[in-house]
Amino acid sequence: MIKILMVCLGNICRSPLAHGILESKLNTENFKIDSAGTSNYHIGSLPDKRSIAVAKKNGLDITNQRGRQFKVEDFENFDFIYAMDKSNFSNIVKMARNPKDIAKVKLILNESHPNKDLEVPDPYYGGDSGFDDVYNMLDEACNVIATRLKQQ
Repeated sequence: MIKILMVCLGNICRSPLAHGILESKLNTENFKIDSAGTSNYHIGSLPDKRSIAVAKKNGLDITNQRGRQFKVEDFENFDFIYAMDKSNFSNIVKMARNPKDIAKVKLILNESHPNKDLEVPDPYYGGDSGFDDVYNMLDEACNVIATRLKQQ
């Protein structure tokens, strides 16, 4: 089984969307998708209501997810760790114990825009359209990830 972790700051906006989107594109018998945040602000919380709404609008239900904080053990438990932005990428890498851990961490938009180091903007303080934009960015990146993983 291939295990993939999506990571943002609070684990209520971007990473739950990425988690739900990728999970909808892969067979969950062969793949395990999860999400986490680098902060401890929203442990145990549902995703943001705007993330839930944009997911629902696109045919996904992410209400079974709960916020949790990224932990060192995640390096052992996951094959791929996708950060939503450079700040979270840096925070994850700082927790790495060795080069093997670091090699698992990638910026998610490098999947759809290779080597550009683009970031998924945090839509938390913006309006609903920001959540639509984030959904579309993540959907595009998750299409690339899912296509590649299905070919392995």
